[in-house]
This record gives sequence, structure tokens and C-alpha cells, in this order.
Amino acid sequence: MASVTKDQVLAALADVADPDSGQSVVAAGLVSGVVVRDGNVGFALEVDPDRGAAMEPLRKACESAVERLPGVLSVTAVLTAERPAQGRAQDQGHGHGHGHGQGHAQGRQAQAAQQQPSELLPGVKSVIAVASGKGGVGKSTTAVNIAAAMAAQQVRVGLLDCDIYGPSIPRMLNLSGQPEMAGERTLRPMANYGIKCMSIGFLVAEDTAMIWRGPMVMQALEQMMRDVDWGALDVLICDLPPGTGDTQLTMAQRVPLTGAVIVSTPQDIALLDVTRGISMFQQVDVPIFGVVENMSYYVCPACGHRADIFHHGGARETAQRLGVDFLGEIPLDLEIRTTSDSGRPIAVTRPDSPHAASYQHIARSLVDKATSATSGAGRAQPRIVMM
Repeated sequence: MASVTKDQVLAALADVADPDSGQSVVAAGLVSGVVVRDGNVGFALEVDPDRGAAMEPLRKACESAVERLPGVLSVTAVLTAERPAQGRAQDQGHGHGHGHGQGHAQGRQAQAAQQQPSELLPGVKSVIAVASGKGGVGKSTTAVNIAAAMAAQQVRVGLLDCDIYGPSIPRMLNLSGQPEMAGERTLRPMANYGIKCMSIGFLVAEDTAMIWRGPMVMQALEQMMRDVDWGALDVLICDLPPGTGDTQLTMAQRVPLTGAVIVSTPQDIALLDVTRGISMFQQVDVPIFGVVENMSYYVCPACGHRADIFHHGGARETAQRLGVDFLGEIPLDLEIRTTSDSGRPIAVTRPDSPHAASYQHIARSLVDKATSATSGAGRAQPRIVMM
């Protein structure tokens, strides 16, 4: 059976009418970000924010129209509502002093009270974000090995790949193919090494450039939480994209994060970004569980000589200065890189190695912190804040 094409998807959507304008959703300019891969289709419907809640039937109608095409295996449509320019400017004002004002903060708190964490991730006890202020520090490798170490400790763990633009978790967990349906509109997460996983990488090819805008990204992420049958989990790890931009901030505000982990390398320029990352989470009342120093040092496998290529101890010093915990250090090692690239995390393939022991120590610490936070012994779990 021939695979469906993007033109066929648009032709099918052209038969679906926008109830307000009477035009097709294509002619009305509502359809964007169409992605087609091996019979799996994804796209966004951009609607006015005032119509967002009432457009769910239209979203389902669009999915049904595409599902009827020969060669279609799955369809994922997300609703995204662009906010008025004035609203966006008000939201962005929080980054400059105290310009957001008490009225704006109180409005967001009132919205937060309308939705509880269990509504987005029922059955998930705690959600831990693994973040970095900049790219290239080994954040995803760290997240995967921490998850693998938790699974080895009999923790029910899931891993959500939040990097829509550069998903790498499927390869690191040696996962491929498409998730199965667990119900009419619910996906079953993929799984390997005792870790449940969901990623946009299961829908698009590795070399596909995602051109979705921020609101579309957030809708896709929310669907990967709300419309996925995660089951009962002790911990869901969210591997955030690097940086402290709009996606990271919005994720921190709208997801019931129990706490956050910051991954950094030891050099000064990376540690500046650690400070920014910690500040971002603190501004949205997400507890900082600690800092991990990755690529902390290098030991020559031939002669055993140790070299601090990127400096050493900078993350520990930064954590102490900022009053947060230092969780541990991971060396720069060829085996960590090769096992990650081949989809065989070192925490799984060499659980008795010193490197795996470092991940195991960090994993135990994070589980303890999450348990304390959600049991009421520590800081309360933050509320979802709807922007």
C-alpha cells in the first residue's frame, strides 16, 4: 500500500469546513505544520484563543477526515491558539524587574486553581525536569541514564522527550516504530529497559526539520502527557530542550513539576547558564533538586592519567554559592558516549561500572527528594500555572 502524501492530507482537510467562516480549514488558513512519515500524520490547527475550547469537535473531524485516507496509520492533530500581541507583551514583561504586576500574577494563580496536576498526568506521582542552560552539555545522556538507573532500582519510571525540534531519546533508548493505540484517542508509550517513553521522534524522521511555533510545541507536549496512557508511575522525567526561552519557561509553568535538575559542564561560560536556569525555575516556584556536573574530568584509558579538560568542580561551587544541592559528577568518557549513541545506556549495559554507580547515586537522591516533596515532608508540589 502506497504511503500517504502531504498533498493528500491537505486535500482531505479541504473537505472539512470551519463552522465560523464556512470555508474549509485549509482555505481559512487554520492548518499548519503538516508532517507525514511512513503513514503517520501530524498537523496543527491554529485558531483564535476565544474559540479554543469550542474547537475540539473540529479537531476530531480533521483527524477523522485524514484517518480515512488509504495508507494512513495514525493521525495526531493539535489545537494551538495564538494570543493577542498585547497579551504576549504582558507575559514577557515578567522578565524585566517586577513589571508583570500583582494583578497579572493573581490572574494566573486563579487559573492554576482550576486545573490540578492529576488532570494532566493521572497516575504519575512526581515529575522531574532535567534541564540545561545551554546545549551540548550531555543533558539527554544524563536524563536517559538517570531513568535507567531508577528502573534498575525498581522505580516505575517514564521519560518524556520534550525536545520537539531535536528529539534524541528514541535513539538513546533504542526505540523505533510508532506507538500503539491504547484507546480511541490514547497512545500507549513505547518502552525499553523498564522505561516508558514518548517522543515526537516516533512520528517524524530523524532528519526532518520541525518548523512548529511555540504554541504548537506546547500543544504537542500537552498531548504527549494528557493523551498518553502512562499508567502508574513513581517518576516521570521530562528531558527539556536546552536554554531558558519561551518553551522552557512555559513548560515549567504549565506542567506539574515536582522539581528540576540542572546539568552543566564545569567551564565558566556553561556555569553562567546554570545560574540563569536556576533563576528561571525559581521564578515559577519549581524546587531545584540539584546540579549535575557532566564531563567533569577525563581519565586516559591507556595510561590512567586524569585531565580536567573543561576545568573541574565549577558546578559544585556554583551550587554551593546559589544554595542548591550538588548531586554528583560524571566524567568525560568515550564509553558513555558510545553506549548512548548505540541505544545501550551505560547504566544498563555496565551497571557495575563506576560511571553507572554515579548515575545510580544521582537517581537514588532524586527519588528521595521527589518522595519527600510529594509526601508533604518537603516543599509542596507546584501548581500548574496556565498562561
